[in-house]
Amino acid sequence: QAKYLAQIILVGAQVVGRAFMRALRQEFAASQAAADARGRAERPQSAAASKIIGISLQEAQQILNVSSLNPEEIQKNYDHLFKVNDKSVGGSFYLQSKVVRAKERLDEELRIQAKGDKEKGRKAET
Repeated sequence: QAKYLAQIILVGAQVVGRAFMRALRQEFAASQAAADARGRAERPQSAAASKIIGISLQEAQQILNVSSLNPEEIQKNYDHLFKVNDKSVGGSFYLQSKVVRAKERLDEELRIQAKGDKEKGRKAET
């Protein structure tokens, strides 16, 4: 009887393991599909910047609490959040790193937009 009980437990564990792996694969595929959809929604250069820096434009705007790409507002919020999250005043290095990454991402987006504006200006001249 112990042999049968062990077999039942083993088969049950295999069934649960397979179901877990299947759910994990489905979740991974859904996550990839969502990431691809976000990437297609952004401009190619912007999507590349999101991949390199590791956060999307929307996430960077949320972290720094800005609704538009206004360089002065971005810098003001960055300075404040960086200072507030300084480890010497009891802040979190993790949060401070997030603030820095968000600033890098927004700066990159501003650079991409400036480059695009220059290219549009050249095309209008010709």
